[in-house]
Amino acid sequence: MKYYIITGTSKGLGEALALELLIKGHHVIGVSRSQSDKIEDRVRLKNDNWHHITWDISHIEKLTSLMEAVFSCIDFKQALSICLINNAGVVTPVKVIEKCEDDEIMEAFNINTMAPILMTSKFIKKLKSLEIDKHVVNISSGAGKHPYDGWSCYCSTKAAMDMFTRCVALEQKKTAFPVKIISLAPGVVDTQMQGVIRASTKEDFSNVERFIDYKEKGSLLSPEAAAKKILEVMEIEAMSQGQLLDIRDYK
Repeated sequence: MKYYIITGTSKGLGEALALELLIKGHHVIGVSRSQSDKIEDRVRLKNDNWHHITWDISHIEKLTSLMEAVFSCIDFKQALSICLINNAGVVTPVKVIEKCEDDEIMEAFNINTMAPILMTSKFIKKLKSLEIDKHVVNISSGAGKHPYDGWSCYCSTKAAMDMFTRCVALEQKKTAFPVKIISLAPGVVDTQMQGVIRASTKEDFSNVERFIDYKEKGSLLSPEAAAKKILEVMEIEAMSQGQLLDIRDYK
């Protein structure tokens, strides 16, 4: 059995990834604040291998308990591979840094950076002695490589995850049974996050018109199409270690 742990499965890309993996017959453990009706409907009809854990990963002080709950869903004796997909993320606050409230800044860093780092740490520690395929995929963004005004928190959190990916890859090369870790950007996907971006003001985010154009011109990738491409790239790059990848580079 192949196990996939995915954060942010209530909607958007995380939901689409979970559904695609369930269709392929894999065991999926979803972590999100609320359940996905689409996934629950499919599970009722198909009796899929699905576990949902209702959790708010911004509460980083409780992530040890979360990972204990995640690991309790896995039959380690039957597991052929285990993959953690750190997908959950927020683009907010979309405004210049001096307008950001303390709690907005902390939530962005907790969800986008602290939670995936802590979850990855516990994932590697738990699976250290297992001689099976082990992977961590950090869902990245071009914003981690290119600065945007109004996105100081989002760009910084994504840049941090890219560097974290590279550092952990170096560490894992020294271990007997390494975890493969990559950072993977999905392109511009038509999710709720895009709606938040389009609702921002030009004063807070000067590139807002560009993102409005993406929607109006039909340039956004659907979550379903992005999920299929992500899984395709993951299969192609199964042996990669520490790479910062973008699905748009794969035709």
